[in-house]
Amino acid sequence: MALIDLQNISKHYSAQKILTEVNFHIDEGERIVIIGKNGSGKSTLMKIVNGTLEADGGERITKRNLEVKMLDQRPNFQEGHSVREAVEAGLDELNHAKERYNELSLLLAEDFDNPKIIDEHEKLSRYIEHHNAWNLDDKIERIIQHFDLKQYEDRNINLLSGGEQRRVALASLLLQKPDILLLDEPTNHLDVYMVEFLEELILKEKFTLVFISHDRYFIDRIATKSIEVEDCALREYSGGYSDYLTQKAEHIRTLQKQHDNLLDILKRENAWYARGVRARLKRNEGRKERLMNLREDAKNNPAKIRKMSIELQREAKHFNRDKSINKQKMLFEVENLGLTLGNKELLKNFTTRILQKDVIAIVGPNGSGKSTLLKALLGRMEPTSGKIKQGDFKIGYFDQHRELLDDDKNLMETFCPHGGDRVSVRGKDMHVYGYLKNFLFPREFLEKKVGILSGGEKNRIALALLFTKDVDILILDEPTNDLDIPTINILEEQLTNFTGAVIIVSHDRYFVDKIAKKLFIFQPNKEIEESHQQYSEYLELEKELKELDEMEATAKVEKVVEVVKKKPKALKLTFKEKISLEKLPLEIEELEEKIEEKNSCLSDPKCYEEIGLSALAKELAELEEIYEQKMEDLFLIEEKVEEINNA
Repeated sequence: MALIDLQNISKHYSAQKILTEVNFHIDEGERIVIIGKNGSGKSTLMKIVNGTLEADGGERITKRNLEVKMLDQRPNFQEGHSVREAVEAGLDELNHAKERYNELSLLLAEDFDNPKIIDEHEKLSRYIEHHNAWNLDDKIERIIQHFDLKQYEDRNINLLSGGEQRRVALASLLLQKPDILLLDEPTNHLDVYMVEFLEELILKEKFTLVFISHDRYFIDRIATKSIEVEDCALREYSGGYSDYLTQKAEHIRTLQKQHDNLLDILKRENAWYARGVRARLKRNEGRKERLMNLREDAKNNPAKIRKMSIELQREAKHFNRDKSINKQKMLFEVENLGLTLGNKELLKNFTTRILQKDVIAIVGPNGSGKSTLLKALLGRMEPTSGKIKQGDFKIGYFDQHRELLDDDKNLMETFCPHGGDRVSVRGKDMHVYGYLKNFLFPREFLEKKVGILSGGEKNRIALALLFTKDVDILILDEPTNDLDIPTINILEEQLTNFTGAVIIVSHDRYFVDKIAKKLFIFQPNKEIEESHQQYSEYLELEKELKELDEMEATAKVEKVVEVVKKKPKALKLTFKEKISLEKLPLEIEELEEKIEEKNSCLSDPKCYEEIGLSALAKELAELEEIYEQKMEDLFLIEEKVEEINNA
């Protein structure tokens, strides 16, 4: 039997039909994503599943004693609770169960044949096991740490921002682990590291889950089934986002020509996904295999760990070389920029150039200073140190507060403030309705006031308005928040076709991978690292390097223990090794420059035709062979230095 079975469910608001005789069921262990346009009925379906909204027709059948809990967009907390108390709220039953289990364990030690005690003891054991609550205190501490709530744990919950309160509510629900967990946009207000922790927790603890999300990587990693809400009906697809794309495209091929536009978007999306994500996965397979092998012999051969770490750092360095074209027009020139907010230093010593064709994503943990950097570039905040030189150009800005919009104006007045019914979009004259149709607005919306629109609809209007402006650079702060996936696809298409520069702040890994050509990555040391790799690739490398550091630290501890047990040999560097330790870093640096010159020549027909392609390739291979040998020599000497220092 399904945990929940919705049979022939219908729902309407006034004259608007939302769901018509739909069927929906949830089996234990399923992780179901609900996909669809804003306003299609995703949240309505979830509330009917939760039992907080009555359907107009049909039946909701649930398993006996089923516990269903939902993450509210605006969570309510008990008055006066601290953050830690709010996180622990709802755990009383689990704590009582553990206390009673311990009592029964003591009773069984004296009366081990009592059937009533044995039965209750087994039931409580299954209950605690189901909620994975044996080490509840450790779980509480881990979730508080990973959701960046430790610094607030004694603060009154009502003093936190809306996003922080949602993190508290999510943490509490994850700890309670109900039979079915319902999450509406759970990754909103989470940075990528929090999202990664959430993914791992959901998979590890085998939650039964129904969720709504626009984070396509999150969907792909978590979902076992996709349910699309469209035209008052539900359509089921197996798997996550990539499977949905394939199956949806196949379905649309059977429909009428009116769907051609949507099919084109899906084809492009699917092609990008297959080309980008799967190619990276294939490329990473060898590296992953080596990493897993290292885990097996890390204790016996710590030198391998260090060598793998150097290889990964070199791989990251390859991506981080500057690939910009200096002939492009300079928009911003940033010199030794420092930013402080209140008493908190956010950024130091940042120097860069932003050019007319740059497409940059600013990424990093929550609170690291991403939006503050945007304000400095916009001239809305004075740098603490350094300076920003700005060229002569026009900026289009989209922020989370939608400052472009006036709630008292309708859509016609918003897009045609001087009258008429036409707008200019990148030099093309269009009717307002024809343009807004591209952003999924029906004709009847033209006379609606902006103030009565939902948050997602306002975001769509603000983005549509932004693309009518004649600007040289677009600066967007979290543009995908409150957007559904179809609208994000439209945004991506608009940004791809934009001929100027783009700077975005976003936690949406899929969106950043698809749009950005360069990353500004906020680091823990308050500096920014620039990289040309894809964001998901950067995060994967970062994670692997962290794992290697932990493995190396473990190996060093065990090596020290071994040295203590055995009498250490007197080690010292030879004269030749001392000379090599001084010379090798300089020689390696010179070789890297020569290799980079040869690679640049290989991409320039004039250069390689003059030298000869085969001759150039041979020179490059010889340089790389010398480089590898010198890296190996340096690595072995540095290992010996570490042994001497640890002896």
